[in-house]
Amino acid sequence: MNNQKADIHCDLMIIGTGMAGMAAALFAAGQDLDIVQAGRTGQLGFASGLIDVLGIYPVARSRIVKNPWPAIADLGRHEPAHPYAKMAISEIQTAVDTVLGFFEQAGYPYMYRKNQNMIMPTAAGTVKPTYAAAHTMAHGQAAMAHQQPCLLVDFKGLKGFGSRMIAANLARTWPGLRPVTIGFPEAGTELHPEPMARALETARMREKLAENIAPYLGDAACVALPAILGISRTQKVTKELSGLLGVPVFEISTMVPGVSGIRIMEIFQQHLPEMGINAFFQHNVRKACRKTGGGWVFEVGDRSHWRLVSARAALVCSGRFLGGGLHADRAGITETIFNLPVARVPERDSWHHRDLLHAGGHPVNRAGLAVDTSFRPVDDNNSPVWPDLFAAGTILAGQDWMREKCGSGLSIATAYAAVRAARRFLEKT
Repeated sequence: MNNQKADIHCDLMIIGTGMAGMAAALFAAGQDLDIVQAGRTGQLGFASGLIDVLGIYPVARSRIVKNPWPAIADLGRHEPAHPYAKMAISEIQTAVDTVLGFFEQAGYPYMYRKNQNMIMPTAAGTVKPTYAAAHTMAHGQAAMAHQQPCLLVDFKGLKGFGSRMIAANLARTWPGLRPVTIGFPEAGTELHPEPMARALETARMREKLAENIAPYLGDAACVALPAILGISRTQKVTKELSGLLGVPVFEISTMVPGVSGIRIMEIFQQHLPEMGINAFFQHNVRKACRKTGGGWVFEVGDRSHWRLVSARAALVCSGRFLGGGLHADRAGITETIFNLPVARVPERDSWHHRDLLHAGGHPVNRAGLAVDTSFRPVDDNNSPVWPDLFAAGTILAGQDWMREKCGSGLSIATAYAAVRAARRFLEKT
């Protein structure tokens, strides 16, 4: 394959279309680089839509982080193998601010405070710390903090969101929640959040939904709904439904895959090509081949239709097991595209603790690609495997993003650092 004529030539090939891949493409678009990006965007449908930077630390103590920045500095001192430890705090802040600014310009603003996590209610009836919440969810934080009387609405036929369960689980934290189950306008026997959200982008459906909710309002100072307040017109849907009901309306994120992730996915898919990214969304990288003298050739597509892309450098953001970046079997854990060394893999019998909910997390969760300070995957001797290959996102070793509540922040920050490192490499060659 490395001797075949490429269809496309670029400076940087970005492999992956989850949060890390999309953020990397956004950062690279501002670097005057020729970029090709490939991957299946369905991964983002599994994103909560919340931008978690660091919510729990230390993990073993399950301590909720109030201000993520000093906590990240502390993490860096005690866990030098963690990806955050390879960056300055100011770089992480710049990366997160850039992505939040991009969402705001796209018409989907986030609410956040510079030095404080927010505590948000969840569809499981628990609470979780997060750094930034979409404007559709933001009122929930203030309403819960002030224990406002709130009507919590779910819908007949909608699975994975039960208002009575949420209210019961949050009873001590938020006693003013009052659950109700109603019908969604013009609905069948089974409901799904995405069609509901798209339906509410019409004025007629908003008016009908408001008519269904209004008889139950009572003394409610706000109304909580599952995440259905539109897809691309969330500000208009939220404002007009609040106006029809006379109280603020906000969302609680549903179980994944959900609308919150779909909104982010569609924003990236719409705007990145406009910014010059040559995007192959819904196309996987099937093969990677090293070119003589440096650089890469990639086979992008499926068996029936594929193209060859030649790149001077590459950035792998292919995720972990769900995203397909890592594969596990009885023989061990492998990286699926470049066959890169996977670090911090314990003996097979020690991948998981006997206690499923072990406070420190399972050792296998910290397996992944070890990288140097330029975010290049390294071998057992801590030497870069290839000088022109970089990595970012949850595929990196030394972190447990689920327990640390840092998935989006980690993906965005490491994408920023990896793109900057790739840019420096390309300027020298």
